[in-house]
Amino acid sequence: MMNLISFITQSLTFFLFIWFCMKFVKPPVAKAMAERKERIADGLAAAEKAVLAQKEAESAAAVQLEEAKTQAGEIVATAERRAKEIVADADVKAGTEGERILAQSQAEIEVEVNRARESLRREISEEAIAGTHKRLKDGVDVNAHTTVLEELIEQI
Repeated sequence: MMNLISFITQSLTFFLFIWFCMKFVKPPVAKAMAERKERIADGLAAAEKAVLAQKEAESAAAVQLEEAKTQAGEIVATAERRAKEIVADADVKAGTEGERILAQSQAEIEVEVNRARESLRREISEEAIAGTHKRLKDGVDVNAHTTVLEELIEQI
C-alpha cells in the first residue's frame, strides 16, 4: 500500500509541477523564445539586405570605375591632341621665323655685296686715276678724268 500512496503522491506532485511550469514558467520562456526568433529573423533579413546593398555598391563602383577610365582616356587623348597642335604651331612658327631670318640675312648679304661693289669701284677708280696720273704725271686733269672714270665704273 505504501507504494500506491507513494505513487499517487508522486503523481500528484508531478502534475502540480507540470501545472506550475505551464502556468508560470512556460509563458515567459515562450515569450523570450519568440523575441529571440524575431531578432534572428530580423538579423537574417538585414544580412540579406546588406549582401544586396554590397552587390549594388560593387556594381555602382564598377560603373564609376569604367566611367573614370573612359574620362581618363578622353583627357589623355585631348592632351595628346593638344600637344600635337602645340608642336605643329611651334613648327609653323619656327618655319616662319626661319624664313624671316633667312630673308633678313639675304637682305643683309645684298647690302654688304652692294657696299663691297661700291667700295671696289671706288678703289678701282682711285687706282686707275693714280696709275694714269703716274703715267701722264703733269698732263692729266684729275677732276675732268674723275667724271669720265665714274661713268665708266657705273657701266661696269
